[in-house]
Amino acid sequence: MNIYVGNLSWQMTDEDLRNLFEQHGTVASAKIVKDKVSGRSKGFGFVEMEDDGEAQAAITALYDQEVLGRKIIVNESQPKQQGGGGGGFKKRSFGSGGSGGSGGGGYKKGGFNRGGGGGGYDRDY
Repeated sequence: MNIYVGNLSWQMTDEDLRNLFEQHGTVASAKIVKDKVSGRSKGFGFVEMEDDGEAQAAITALYDQEVLGRKIIVNESQPKQQGGGGGGFKKRSFGSGGSGGSGGGGYKKGGFNRGGGGGGYDRDY
């Protein structure tokens, strides 16, 4: 079973997380999610336990317990939903390409690439 663990202290390490859950059974893996750029913890992680009974016992025992000064949240991880996503902005192309003519790329006088091919700003809401 894959277990989500949230509201973790910034100082907690993967090994600390593993040790916390090993008190309740065999841990296959324990990983705290980190920011790609800074390497800093995002404050949540995942623990995988092979035995569902041990995993349920760990969830029950650790939910809302204070660990390193923070009350952690522990529950069964839900599968990541595919497709649409939770809002935000789509990655768009700004002026990448075009070969002259009316579709140059990037910004043009009078607005965003309003009549031409090439790169530019795609308005596909």
